[in-house]
Amino acid sequence: MRRRLAMTASLLGLAGCIVGPDYERPKIETPPAWRMSDKAASAIGNPAWWEQFSDPTLNDLVKTALEENKDLQIATARIDRYLGFYATTRAALYPQVGVGAAAGRERVSETAGPTPIHGIPDAQPTFNNFQLGLSASWELDLWGKIRRATEAARASLLATEESRKSVRLTLISSVANSYITLRDLDKQQEITRATAKSYESIYNIIKLRYDFGWVSAMEKNQAKEQWERALANIPFFEKAIAQQENSLSVLLGRNPGSIPRGKSIDEFGVPAVPGGLPSEILEHRPDIREAEQNLIAANANIGVAKAAYYPSISLTGFFGVQSSELSKLFHGASKVWGFAAPISAPIFTGGAIEGQVQSAEAARQELLIRYQQVIQNAFREINDSLVDQDRTREQLAALNRQLDSLREYVRLSWIRFNEGYSSYLEVTTSQTLLYEAELQRAGVQQVLFQAYSNLYRSMGVGG
Repeated sequence: MRRRLAMTASLLGLAGCIVGPDYERPKIETPPAWRMSDKAASAIGNPAWWEQFSDPTLNDLVKTALEENKDLQIATARIDRYLGFYATTRAALYPQVGVGAAAGRERVSETAGPTPIHGIPDAQPTFNNFQLGLSASWELDLWGKIRRATEAARASLLATEESRKSVRLTLISSVANSYITLRDLDKQQEITRATAKSYESIYNIIKLRYDFGWVSAMEKNQAKEQWERALANIPFFEKAIAQQENSLSVLLGRNPGSIPRGKSIDEFGVPAVPGGLPSEILEHRPDIREAEQNLIAANANIGVAKAAYYPSISLTGFFGVQSSELSKLFHGASKVWGFAAPISAPIFTGGAIEGQVQSAEAARQELLIRYQQVIQNAFREINDSLVDQDRTREQLAALNRQLDSLREYVRLSWIRFNEGYSSYLEVTTSQTLLYEAELQRAGVQQVLFQAYSNLYRSMGVGG
């Protein structure tokens, strides 16, 4: 009895052993501050940052995308797959029990064995065989192979969840940016249509003056060329708008089609600049958390590979009944049972185990570098977005001042033309500069709003 207790205690002690390195988070050098700070920055609060644009239509589009987008649905389904893989791996920690039953009729050779048949007196060559029993097996995880495999499977599951969050974060930003682009194209088309209408009116006036001999044919053709050039831009924006609607429709999980409009881009609210220290990004960004979970899984797989050096011990057993007559199946004499503890250990593998360990260690090193790379890229994205929104605001302010000057330039050029001090070419030049500046301002306004969207995405807000 004492020997059995000692053996059991020894097995339990061995079961506490686990080979392979335990995971420790790598030390990461983080910058003390961002390159571009903003005094108006605020702590990251409401994760629904897109609502700060104050456009209910955009809010509805984001909601639809989160429910219907195919990439997000694929990422969610992938989680279920890895959840099943984790459950399968973890199940090996526990005994596996099954039940089996069989009924059949057999005939054995009367000449192949000793006489009488197989040494059994009065044995009949043809007989029935009924069986019913339980079987069980359990691999003792003495070296932690199964526990390391379970650790790796759990980390892979968590990495998949973080991957889904990354897809969600990117999706929200993509929908917001696509909608901003769409409203910017609407704005540029509106500017172009209004400009073309204005040029048409100007051309009619110049043509009338030409008919009365007040202006030359060259000035009339300049006015017409200006009008036609604006008209030629309208189909370009119509095409771009349709393509942008198709792109946004796919993000929404729909077939290509029209997109509802809300507020104009000029009516958008300006989001607050999210604040946070570089060290906080390690916890906010799902791609960083995903990279770390992949590193944890690779670290655990080293233990799985190293466990192959050690013996594998399993406990197996069965208990049941067997009889040639169904009526005697549950009699005491029909009882059968057995147990065993098979042991297997490697002696010579030709370097196979060493190769597996080397491969696992190399995979861990690769994912460690990948983890560091993801963090550096996160810092770069945030710094880029901070610089983008800060400098774009300055650019937009300068363009607003430029537009004021160009409007005055157009007014004065008309006065000079009407007074006969300059040709219509000066009017054409001033109007062309104003039109191009209005389009440029609309484009920069788009860049500014998208810079806020990209900043929230790079901060990991909304995932």
